[in-house]
Amino acid sequence: MSQTHVTIRADDEPEQLREQFRQLLRYRRLIAGGVGVGLLAGAWLGITGADSYAATTDVVLRAPSSDPFNPTLSVDKAINMGSERQTALSRKVAERAAKTLNMDEGEVEQLQSGLQVTTPPQTLVLHFTYNAADPEEAARRANALTKAYVDLSKEQWSASRDTMVKSLKDQLNPIAKQNDELSKEIKGLSDGARADSAYAQQANLLNRITELRSKITSLQALDMTPGNVIRDATAPTAPSGPGLPLALGMGGLAGVGLGLLAAWVRLVFDPAPRSAGDVARAVRGPVLGALPRGSVGALEVGRTDSRAAEEYRSIAFRLAYDDKFADRRRLLVVAPRGSMDSSAAVAANLAASFAETGKNVLLIEADLRTPSLSEMLDVSAMSRPRWSRGGGGYGGDGEYAESTEGEWPGRDRLVVDAGESGVFGLVPGERVRNVPRALTSSRVTQLITEADDPDATVVVVAPPVLAYADALALVDRVDGVLIVCDPRTVHRADLVRIRELIVGAGGTVLGAVTHSESRRGGAASAARPDGGGNRRRKPGSPADRPAPPRPRTEREPEFDPHADPSSTMALRTVRPGDR
Repeated sequence: MSQTHVTIRADDEPEQLREQFRQLLRYRRLIAGGVGVGLLAGAWLGITGADSYAATTDVVLRAPSSDPFNPTLSVDKAINMGSERQTALSRKVAERAAKTLNMDEGEVEQLQSGLQVTTPPQTLVLHFTYNAADPEEAARRANALTKAYVDLSKEQWSASRDTMVKSLKDQLNPIAKQNDELSKEIKGLSDGARADSAYAQQANLLNRITELRSKITSLQALDMTPGNVIRDATAPTAPSGPGLPLALGMGGLAGVGLGLLAAWVRLVFDPAPRSAGDVARAVRGPVLGALPRGSVGALEVGRTDSRAAEEYRSIAFRLAYDDKFADRRRLLVVAPRGSMDSSAAVAANLAASFAETGKNVLLIEADLRTPSLSEMLDVSAMSRPRWSRGGGGYGGDGEYAESTEGEWPGRDRLVVDAGESGVFGLVPGERVRNVPRALTSSRVTQLITEADDPDATVVVVAPPVLAYADALALVDRVDGVLIVCDPRTVHRADLVRIRELIVGAGGTVLGAVTHSESRRGGAASAARPDGGGNRRRKPGSPADRPAPPRPRTEREPEFDPHADPSSTMALRTVRPGDR
């Protein structure tokens, strides 16, 4: 039997990580979907890459300089690699390359679509890559685009240089003309103050002329080559794609990551507890057991040697050694919401497990709205116990009088045959007009206090806590509450709310029992003795109204299910009303 008793581990980070990974594996469909998407993407990449060839060229950029060996020149600051990359991808470069390749203007965009330009980090290199279906055409277009970029950059630099030279010449010509006129004027002057002033003015003009001519000479001496091609494109011999096997592997790995990410997102926003640890943290108590799938529809203990029966026995032994429960042995079993089928099955199997240990077990069905526990168990009638005598019954005229509201439990007393586990008593639920008054009556308190006997155990099953407040009316009269839930259908907020309600009503949560519904809807129903399971009927239907039993002419002997079997036994008549 697998380990299912989970307690709260707030400080164990490795255990929480392992638990979270196990929770992710519950979303196998999402993970499988991610893997499928990755494989499809890898297959598409491998197939499309098989018909594509990539030719590459490299260009080392340089700034215009008259002395490329000058150590004071910082080339990386003079060139903006991002701007150069955009220039290489521009339409002007594509138009120049299209003219070289004898292509029409309508094919310029197609020529641009196959070009990729990258800049390796910490370098002044432009890496041209051209993809085409034909390797020879890819190499030819890559070289043409590279040459077009170099020519365009050279033209742009040359145009800038020519503009600057023209501007300097425009400044130089008037100054040179003024100098010539001043020289003629000086020839006609004799020595004196006026001549000295003319010589000083001519010296200033000559300095300005020398400066402008020096700048023009420097600009005309610049090498306007924007860069050097260090690798020409050659026809590639193999496709540029990674190949179908490698593409499928890469796609599968990416798909696993995508699936795990989707599962993690689904787990974060999933309100349902996906593990026993989540349930334990929500109820702040241990998970006493995890029932196998589809095992909450029949009495397993004493009738089969299944895994479910052993799990029920394990839960019963854990409860028997719980200090909060072992003193008086009064247990309340509830479910969060929905049907009572799961909580009723757990209560019945725990009652059979306690009966195996020699306890006098009494199972009380506190469902006074749609009682049906007797339908799912193998029951037989027994006489009323001494504490229930009085109240409703047969009058002196032999007519049957139903119990008035608040007088449940009534006349019907049943015994459940649990096979090899023995028998235990059952107090079935009955429809009453005022359910709260009936559950809080002194008769119910006296019934539950029967567990004060050292050999007695009382198990009470009540309607779902979040549907009715019936269970809260019984919380302060039992030793602890056992919550039965399906982690796939209940929310963590519901479990927290149930614990708050129970603690607020003066009770104690002993723990929780988890189960999973069977995927085959009829599996659980077929296993029940009545063939249909715990079917809920509409209130007030004829099948739900118990027919009053026929009056008895004489009192039947009281039946004790725990009596010595060696004593004298006799046949007794079981009437339909007794069942």
